[in-house]
Amino acid sequence: MSIVLRIVLVIGALLALSIVVRKVRTSKIRIADSVYWVCAVALLLVLAIFPRIAYFFSDLLGFLSPSNFVFVVVIALMLLKLFNLACDVSRLTDRVEQLSQEIALSKKEFEDGIEGRG
Repeated sequence: MSIVLRIVLVIGALLALSIVVRKVRTSKIRIADSVYWVCAVALLLVLAIFPRIAYFFSDLLGFLSPSNFVFVVVIALMLLKLFNLACDVSRLTDRVEQLSQEIALSKKEFEDGIEGRG
């Protein structure tokens, strides 16, 4: 793994960490989500600081280059986060539907109650 890639990984990881910390301080990200990003940053820092780990796994898994292994790790992390976000969106969509139905029923009951009195 080239020194340039290692430097880019370190700078990128530290930049991502600073963004996450800033978002946590301003309460714009949940702590549970920030843990994911901190772990991802830690993994990238470990791979950048100790490139022998990337060499070992790239040889073990048959990658031609350790940088290809690092790119696959980053892509896998993003796919994992994308899947988790899709699950969250699905769950929230179901919840919005349920709440809309409950509001419609409450509104109908309220209107029926007013008409019954009048």
